[in-house]
Amino acid sequence: MPARLLYTGQVIIDLVMAVDALPTAGQDVLASCASFETGGGFNVMAAAARNGLATCYLGRHGSGRFGELARQAMIEEGITVLLPISTSADTGLSVALTDASAERSFISHVGAEGGLAAADLAGLVPTAEDWIMVSGYSLFHPGKAEGLLDWLAQQAGRCSLAFDPGPLVTEPDAPSMARLLPWVSLWSSNRDEALRFTASDNTEDALQRLVERLPVDALVVVRDGPAGCWLAQGDWRQRVEGFAVKAIDSNGAGDAHAGVLLAGLARGLGKVQAARLANAAAAVAVTRRGPATCPARAELEAFMQERDT
Repeated sequence: MPARLLYTGQVIIDLVMAVDALPTAGQDVLASCASFETGGGFNVMAAAARNGLATCYLGRHGSGRFGELARQAMIEEGITVLLPISTSADTGLSVALTDASAERSFISHVGAEGGLAAADLAGLVPTAEDWIMVSGYSLFHPGKAEGLLDWLAQQAGRCSLAFDPGPLVTEPDAPSMARLLPWVSLWSSNRDEALRFTASDNTEDALQRLVERLPVDALVVVRDGPAGCWLAQGDWRQRVEGFAVKAIDSNGAGDAHAGVLLAGLARGLGKVQAARLANAAAAVAVTRRGPATCPARAELEAFMQERDT
């Protein structure tokens, strides 16, 4: 069976608005554009699916207008939605504000995607070729964390596990980390997240501390914005250079990187080659507005060919 991405994070709807600067308390500012976009974990899945990796969504999704938007977006990307519609709540909403510096800020409301029970995934058994991906956000949803961790414990060792800690996971000694880290195959985060998680003040120390906490053969990938990313595995370290572009919106760039990296590894690319492809995907993504702006495989390869000539 071909490799699949089994994504356990959250798909939400983003209300995306571009502003010159964020308002202060009590202030009103006008956005230059606004649109509803499917976001959250959808960004990673869309990036993986557009680059040839069969992708399945293992999270809950709601019964209202936002749930409909989320499901339609996943169907259009060829993503398999495994769970039935949750009738007790709609899918959650996040207001995503992008300012003139291309930095983004969020205000979020959790919906149906914030819940999950181990029974929801009963009978789903990954193959050895599959990748399960876990988002750190999932570990902060009280109605989801335990059920997800219980199901993951049943799958330990059956396939590869990718972990994106996000900005909220900062305690390496937390009980959830004790359950999760021992079988992580791939760590994927940005530099700030890695520094916070390891209580480090430089990338070199963060890489070393992550390697020490993860299984001996785990691959650590730390994104460093336009500079590219760092790779670490055991005693080996390498920086993979990024691509210079004019950024207008950083929303979803890290997700594009993670999805393309997984797609590359799943089809047998070496880790440096897969990371360089992921750097290119992030570079293209930041030149476009919106959360799910990762290019498809053909466009991405054309971009890299142009840069290599």
